[in-house]
Amino acid sequence: MSYTVEIGDSMTAPKIVVVGCGGTGGFVAEGLCRILANNDLDILLIDHDRVEPHNLRRQNFFEGDVGKFKSQALAERLARQYCRRVGYSVFPYDRDLLNEATGIGMRMARGIIIGCVDTASARQSIVDRLEWGDWWLDAGNGLQSGQVLFGNTRTIDGLEEAFYETDHTVDKLPVPSLQVPSLLNEPTKTKEPALDCAEAVEEEGQSPIINQAMATLVLEFMYRLLTGRLTWMGAYIDLDAGTLTTVPAEPVTIARMFGVKVDTLCCHEEGCHIGGRRRVPGRRQRR
Repeated sequence: MSYTVEIGDSMTAPKIVVVGCGGTGGFVAEGLCRILANNDLDILLIDHDRVEPHNLRRQNFFEGDVGKFKSQALAERLARQYCRRVGYSVFPYDRDLLNEATGIGMRMARGIIIGCVDTASARQSIVDRLEWGDWWLDAGNGLQSGQVLFGNTRTIDGLEEAFYETDHTVDKLPVPSLQVPSLLNEPTKTKEPALDCAEAVEEEGQSPIINQAMATLVLEFMYRLLTGRLTWMGAYIDLDAGTLTTVPAEPVTIARMFGVKVDTLCCHEEGCHIGGRRRVPGRRQRR
């Protein structure tokens, strides 16, 4: 039996934050405006890089955007095109910024952080600053393959009683860096200066299609999540092999991943005891 991801009562109107507006993030930002066409959920774009000429081949920018901050160029264009508020920040990601006025005066509180970044340090800044109520969706890719991972809990112990057998929902999943710890590992070998995605395409080090494929997968996660149909905690795509492999959000999956007992992950009754307190159905608690 599949479990549906439930983002909780505190997230009735989640704020959606896209960190990184380059190869994947730029297409994610526009896709969000499309799937949220009849919804006024707040969207905030964060990126401190500027648009360069070589970005135009494969990122969601145009010649008139060159020299502008990526987050600002996207936010202003999407706000006009879709007649909705789209906030932006031209500073590196900092969780404290989400409680400040940004871009057009939007204030962001708890939300869904969509990470479209490609360095361990950028991911570390996201996971270190997650707060109660936040969910982190991470998208990462290589030449022709990539993965999308989704979660909100940083410790294995925190996953206790995450799955509700009475209604087959789950409100706690391991964060991406707990699912795949190597996301936070910096390269060990000395390399030439890293190329950004657009430069990698020019050097034939990355497919010109992979970022749009990754954006589509991110948007599928978001659409399913916001319509109450998400049953995955991860997905892996390989364009060479022509495959998409999903990781179900199920207790047996997590039990095998971390070597814990399935029973510790499940709440079998309508009221579950945690630390001497009884869980009340419909009011999810996280640790």
